[in-house]
Amino acid sequence: MLDAAPERKRDKEAKGEATAASAVARRTVHRSCTLCEAVCGLVFEVAGEELVSVRPDDDDIWSKGYVCPKGIAAAGVHNDPDRLRTPMRRTASGDFEPISWDAAFDLVAQRLLAIRARYGADAIAAYVGNPVTHNHGALLMRHGFLKSVGTRNAFSAGSQDTSPRFATSHYLYGNALVIPVPDIDRTDYFLCIGANPYVSQGSAMACADVRSHMRAIRARGGKVVVVDPRRSETARDADEWVALRPGGDAALLLALAKCIVELREPQRELEAIASGWQEVARRLERLDVRRAAEFAGVDAAAIDRVAREFSAAERAVAYTRIGVCNNRFGTLATYAGDLVDIVAGRLGIEGGAMFPTPAIDAALLVHYGKMGGHGRWHSRVRGLPETLGDLPAACMAEEMETPGEGQVRALVTYAGNPVLSVPNGKRLAAALERLDFMVSIDIYLNETTRYADVVLPPAWALTEDHVDLIGAAVTVRNHVRWSPPVFERAAGELADWEILHELSLRLGGGPFGIKALDALYRIGRRFGWRWNPTSTADLVLRLGPFGDKFVPGSKGLTMAKVREARHGLDLGELRPGIAHRMFHRDRKIHLGEPVFLTAMDDFLSELEKERDDRELLLIGRRELRTNNSWMHNVPALVAGRERCVLYVHPQDAARAGVRDGETVVLESRVHRGEVPVHVTDDMRPGVVSLPHGWGHEAAAKWQRVAGSRPGVSANDWTDDAEVEGIVGQSVLNGVSVKLSRAARAHAA
Repeated sequence: MLDAAPERKRDKEAKGEATAASAVARRTVHRSCTLCEAVCGLVFEVAGEELVSVRPDDDDIWSKGYVCPKGIAAAGVHNDPDRLRTPMRRTASGDFEPISWDAAFDLVAQRLLAIRARYGADAIAAYVGNPVTHNHGALLMRHGFLKSVGTRNAFSAGSQDTSPRFATSHYLYGNALVIPVPDIDRTDYFLCIGANPYVSQGSAMACADVRSHMRAIRARGGKVVVVDPRRSETARDADEWVALRPGGDAALLLALAKCIVELREPQRELEAIASGWQEVARRLERLDVRRAAEFAGVDAAAIDRVAREFSAAERAVAYTRIGVCNNRFGTLATYAGDLVDIVAGRLGIEGGAMFPTPAIDAALLVHYGKMGGHGRWHSRVRGLPETLGDLPAACMAEEMETPGEGQVRALVTYAGNPVLSVPNGKRLAAALERLDFMVSIDIYLNETTRYADVVLPPAWALTEDHVDLIGAAVTVRNHVRWSPPVFERAAGELADWEILHELSLRLGGGPFGIKALDALYRIGRRFGWRWNPTSTADLVLRLGPFGDKFVPGSKGLTMAKVREARHGLDLGELRPGIAHRMFHRDRKIHLGEPVFLTAMDDFLSELEKERDDRELLLIGRRELRTNNSWMHNVPALVAGRERCVLYVHPQDAARAGVRDGETVVLESRVHRGEVPVHVTDDMRPGVVSLPHGWGHEAAAKWQRVAGSRPGVSANDWTDDAEVEGIVGQSVLNGVSVKLSRAARAHAA
């Protein structure tokens, strides 16, 4: 039986000063930050259960003393009095009351089993948020839990910003988690498109202290070119900023690829490493570079010049990320970004785009677990395709609203806040309110979990050990690390994976997601068999490229050896070559997959259409002190200037009659609302920018700090009817909007 979790004593806000518990013996814990794939090293000074201080680990083999403000602020989450510490049940009045773990699990299992029995497994949907990516226990339980539910209605934060990358890798390289990474420390020409690594620390290019690494490129005589509709923090420090039109990435990158092909004539070398090149080449021949430049909103001469510089550089690399993914042509644009590196001969070579060699290889789990793919099933209402097991989150509301067989009637959310992260969030909120049942695994009552019938709060991450899985697949240098917990869990607290594990068992499944193996496991539990995520990671480590292969006396790695290295183990620079990371049977890159050829044909037709260049387009942005939607309740991260403001170019502000600091009205097809404005020439004319993750007014009673500075949700303006053409992902960049003065501004 599981004991009820008692309410923990609420700690004081940790600000690095000495605590009143100075008489308690202090200890030092070295641990990596788990907030993003940069996994910077931290040093925690602890006295009893008091967190005395957090500082960067100068001896960390990876981050070498760097950490961003969010890593230091981890103490704020640990000590947050608003963080849930015991299961909660929603009452008839809409308030929440604590219940025991046993009662919570009984209620959740009873309701989910009843709904599944009456309506089928697809009547239960699941939404998984970004933090699962950085929690090896939950990540390893994810597949087993979803198989235990039995639903195909799985959604995730990844289906909002990364599905184009996953689909591109699946088709090109045979595995969604095989992602080329810029060899940033050896390149001398860095072309950065739709990314802001100074803030993200290198999304899909895990690199602590990116600023120093990129400045080193220039220091050794290289060049950095940033392509973005906004002069981002990264663009401000670059040699050149190319301000393209939102949605123009595919046109720009395909034009670059064509120019590079004309300069290099790479046919012979491509035939050795890739299939389908001739079909791609024929389509590039049809591409009019001048039309592509007009579509992208840049000069054709600039495209030609960048292509020549890229080709002439001894070591050059093109890097694309979320800005490229989140538009109407996101998958084609992501493919085109890889194509630039491929036709330039820069894939798999030092200083180009290279493949990491993960010590614990998540790509192998995807491959042997048959988790990868695209279009294996489709959503019920709109027929949108799955990617890596997830349907596009843009169709969540319609799947709940539309009657008929397979209608979603129950929802499980884990560490996600789709009301703020999914387009047309107000529509989704209304749909959540009408569900038959909802359960959330989350440490907060927020804009989404407030609709849950039961909330199951996991212990905070600092009470669990950590092994990085996903970050190792996109790192700029091979490394591995095990991190110990900073605190012991309080009596009755459960880890994320333990909650998922318990629910999986009660739903008739297990941790493996394979019926026969899960059935055997349930029998084995009677005799003491217990699944553990770190033991599973150890197994994958030992069988991996750096592992001991279970050979006695081997110098290879085991988790025990990794544990001994408290600052991590450096496994060396990225390895040249391509074949070792190709999962297709022929070990080649598949350039000519039909999905890409069709997309290129459609796009060539799109280039011939007339466009309204006077249209005002909304894009998103992220900031260094923000971690999507869930750290705004930490005072240190929201202090200072207002961050949830709309950036507007002076020309657009003048046209709308608005001034800096005023509140304006922003209107899209699905929403009309007010937002404060900041007039800046950091924006391309015709483009406005609003950060994502805000909009906390509805949760103010449960998150007092976030509620005091709520901001607005950018996704209230995004249109769930507009999706990308291949993976069906939401179009979060390039949303058509109108800007006008607010009534109060007129009155003033």
